Amino acid sequence: MTSHILSTNLGFPRIGSHRELKKALENYWSGASTAQELLNTAAALRARHWFVQQKAGIDHVPSNDFSFYDQVLDTIAMLGAVPERFGHKGGAVPLDVYFGMARGTPGAPAMEMTKWFDTNYHYIVPELTADTPFALSGSKALDEFNEAKFLGLHTRPVLIGPVTFLKIAKMRDGTDRWALLPRLLPVYLKLLAALAQAGAGWVQIDEPCLVGDLDDAAQAALRSAYAVLSQAPVKILLATYFGAVDDNLDTLAGLQVAGVHVDLVRAPEQLDAVCRAIPGGRTLSLGVVNGRNIWKTALTDAERLIERARELRGGALMVGPSCSLLHVPVDLDTEIAMDTELKSWLAFATQKLDEVAALTKAANGMRDSRYFNANAQALGSRATSARIHDPVVKARLEAVTPDMAERAAPFKARIALQQSLLKLPLLPTTSIGSLPQTQEIRELRAAFKKGAVDQASYDRQIEEKTAEAMRWQDEIGIDVPVHGEYERNDMVEYFGEQLRGFAFTERAWVQSYGSRCVKPPLIFGDVSRPKPMTLYWTGIAQRYTKKPVKGMLTGPVTILQWSFVRDDQPRSETCRQIALAIRDEVLDLEKAGVAIIQIDEAALREGLPIRKAQWRHYLDWAVEAFRLTAGGVAPATQIHTHMCYSEFNDIIAAVAAMDADVISIETSRSAMELLDAFVGFAYPNDIGPGVYDIHSPRVPSQAEMEDLLEKALKVLSPQQLWVNPDCGLKTRGWAEVKPALIAMVAAAKAVRGRLAAQQAERSIPA
Repeated sequence: MTSHILSTNLGFPRIGSHRELKKALENYWSGASTAQELLNTAAALRARHWFVQQKAGIDHVPSNDFSFYDQVLDTIAMLGAVPERFGHKGGAVPLDVYFGMARGTPGAPAMEMTKWFDTNYHYIVPELTADTPFALSGSKALDEFNEAKFLGLHTRPVLIGPVTFLKIAKMRDGTDRWALLPRLLPVYLKLLAALAQAGAGWVQIDEPCLVGDLDDAAQAALRSAYAVLSQAPVKILLATYFGAVDDNLDTLAGLQVAGVHVDLVRAPEQLDAVCRAIPGGRTLSLGVVNGRNIWKTALTDAERLIERARELRGGALMVGPSCSLLHVPVDLDTEIAMDTELKSWLAFATQKLDEVAALTKAANGMRDSRYFNANAQALGSRATSARIHDPVVKARLEAVTPDMAERAAPFKARIALQQSLLKLPLLPTTSIGSLPQTQEIRELRAAFKKGAVDQASYDRQIEEKTAEAMRWQDEIGIDVPVHGEYERNDMVEYFGEQLRGFAFTERAWVQSYGSRCVKPPLIFGDVSRPKPMTLYWTGIAQRYTKKPVKGMLTGPVTILQWSFVRDDQPRSETCRQIALAIRDEVLDLEKAGVAIIQIDEAALREGLPIRKAQWRHYLDWAVEAFRLTAGGVAPATQIHTHMCYSEFNDIIAAVAAMDADVISIETSRSAMELLDAFVGFAYPNDIGPGVYDIHSPRVPSQAEMEDLLEKALKVLSPQQLWVNPDCGLKTRGWAEVKPALIAMVAAAKAVRGRLAAQQAERSIPA
């Protein structure tokens, strides 16, 4: 007899449909509200989201998927693995210590932050040593399970698995991470026992490391971990996502767990092998609804996967999204102004729950033919819509030749020419692009969009702010100023709004990290640039300084990665279309006399496939797209790029192949450790390693920045080194930015002076 199939969800967005969590966090951090008010907002959001899932018909509703900042940071707090510098002496981790780890404190720099696998979601990197103590130091998972139970909902708590936790951690003393596993597992067992005692029947343990390249030690760690955790008096659903299990399947199949979740959106081809490998007595959870994109699910395709699984197994099945819905906006119904046709093609988190429920009902013999017919009509409308395809764009792409991605001269010749024209000092100072977006500027932009401020008034006020920023940068001695980007809402959205093939939303926010939310554009069709996008404001800025103002653009890979991308053609093709549009802008800036142009590729590393076997294909087209944007400029034009949170060691050759004249990277949180990648490779071009962590409200001292520059000079030559913050300053306030940039310029001058003195000393005859 065929088992009844259950519907499941792996996680729900935390921020709220109107970003309630963001506002509550920022009010708390600023002192405008109390901790209790923050806790109350969080409880209200959790309750709302649980009831949304229950109402949709989800059988297994998750709990402990909520976080004030990040689920890995929650795990650090749960395990009591707080670095010593935060002064935690054991026991429950207070809220301010929790936020201190993420944002830094006056006496302790924040912990490192990087991207969660190949997503644009960030996590706090655990810092461990051989002596790190572990103890159950938080009851969050238990509290939230009980909170839901009090409301009448029986939930499935979610935990980050111990093996993934150790795999993504940074071992500060270089010791064996897996040696910590025997001390970690008793903490997990204690928590699982407490959850069982509270009434939890299932616990979801996320081990996304299972879709990556695992060595023998990691495979052994998985076997050891689940041999122990299988003793817990609860059923464990081990969740994998973001790809195929592939060569880890035998290990997965051998783990003593009650159920396994697999991603059949990213890797539908793994279904047969998984069905045959997973022992028959276990539940198989099928991730058939895309948890990472916003297009409607092709329900009949998903039905076929479910039916195939039933044919091959005949045992207990669940139907759910491919991964947590954290990565998509909350609710499509909040999009009031979106045109009807485009809206009919989309599904946000709330609508994806409906898709999961509809597929589950259909699998159980209760198919809603009206719902399925509406889905088919929407998919057909999208496939045949005239707004999707542009023959001019396709013809232009066909005409691209390899020489279009080549600079006219090698780097050594270019940099010599650029230095003779720009006449910059040793260790030139600059910033990455944006300056603080104050409340006043945000309100002005919102008023302009609503029509409450006319174009002339808006332009005048933006110009006043730009002029003020240019004068201030001149005053403090920044060598290459930026115009501040006051006219821009977001580094991707601003460009997408001016490119064909993009659409925009009102409230389709997703969490990037902490309270940082982004509203990714939707790339639904072929991409082109109708007119210049940045020329006007770059020209305005140049009026107010005699120094070279950087032209600021976002690169094609980053625009692609930070958008919801059409799924009806290869991502590489969409990326090349964007590259040609940005190329047009680069050439227009150069024609207007802009001597330095920064093309940010903050997300290049983020787009790297999880499996190394797929890296070369991705890097080939990603690097080509960047080179296509800059390949048409003259040798005298200096091309910069910027990358966020990038571990470069494995891709340093590809970074060099981009052939940017200057690359700036985020290094301050790692105390310049990221520069290790550049040591053996002898990176040929110029580098600006960040000396100011802009993701923390903490203002570093001049001495700290000098120390970072001295560390950089152990790896780089003085002629290569630029001085800049880690990233754009949009999210920081002027009260932090002004002293930090003043200290940064002073640090550069001090180190520059020491270098000059050393040079003079060496030139004195013995």
